[in-house]
Amino acid sequence: MDLDPEIIMGNLSKELTAAIQAMSKAKTVEEKVAYSQIVKNMSESLGVFLSLANDMMGLDDFDEDDF
Repeated sequence: MDLDPEIIMGNLSKELTAAIQAMSKAKTVEEKVAYSQIVKNMSESLGVFLSLANDMMGLDDFDEDDF
């Protein structure tokens, strides 16, 4: 099992994209709710890795207004 953060983030991103696409094709409310929960959980997980990467890189002064 590879624990490389870049690989994990890449895989999470791919799975998140697949879940969003599946959610857009869902027919029932139950399916849409299930996929929305999956998307929420994956988004939160990806956020954890991005925060960790931010902390490790010392980008504490990152400001979205700079872009």
